Amino acid sequence: MKAKTQKYINIKLVLLGFFLLFMVFFIIRSNASANTTTQNQQIQPIRAIQQENHVTSQAPSCTKLPPSLASTIMHYATSNITPQQTLKEISVTARVLERKSPCNFLVFGLGHDSLMWTALNHGGRTVFLEEDSSWIATIREMHPSLESYHVVYNTKLTDADSLLELGQLPGCKDVAGDIRFSSCQLALKGLPSVFYEVQWDLIMVDAPTGWIPEAPGRMGAIYTAGMVARQRPEGETEVFVHDVNREVEDKFSRTFLCEGYMKEQENRIRHFTIPSHRGGEMPFCP
Repeated sequence: MKAKTQKYINIKLVLLGFFLLFMVFFIIRSNASANTTTQNQQIQPIRAIQQENHVTSQAPSCTKLPPSLASTIMHYATSNITPQQTLKEISVTARVLERKSPCNFLVFGLGHDSLMWTALNHGGRTVFLEEDSSWIATIREMHPSLESYHVVYNTKLTDADSLLELGQLPGCKDVAGDIRFSSCQLALKGLPSVFYEVQWDLIMVDAPTGWIPEAPGRMGAIYTAGMVARQRPEGETEVFVHDVNREVEDKFSRTFLCEGYMKEQENRIRHFTIPSHRGGEMPFCP
């Protein structure tokens, strides 16, 4: 997820403007809801006070911007680094977060956009899984509030074709068991315990590295995201895959997240909505 070039620096101002508007709308909406609840709870005491003391008005209340949002705004306002995803790509996930947050949001990868994802899921839990331990240390020093974990992958991009073929075996389509004990070679069974203990509402696959032959590739991350979505007790999981312009991300997302579950594609990002398969007999793909 680390930005390798700064080809789109000018998009920073547009992105920041969009982000600020979204934050302002989110805070105004939250405050309006809170004020309405408070007014309903206080209406009877206020009437009693008015009858006794002839009170006719109340002083307005003031709500501060949450520290995490203030920190995020200041960071992007003073940073010269633009997140790797474009504004239109970010908007695909942002629209879902606007509807579902606060929620449990898992991101494969830790980068310059991590503060933004955490802020857009304000009040929820956002967790990042990163392969580069030195990069985790760098980000933690700058942003200690982010929750991130180190991950070691045992695949290589050169294994992609054979793994795609192995993924068609019956053992890789079984959604009944715990993925930690799966016989499928695509299953990521050594992730931090938090991955298996939390029911994720959104999962974004934007890592591990996948553009050089010796890189781990995202085969296992895509497959595992689709499996934990199917294995949740009920409901749906929103899964996003970035860099689908590349062969692995394209083939594996279509195969294991299923074209029938695809809701949207914007340039290099795809959005899938995968339902729980625990309610009865369901085909792996619709």
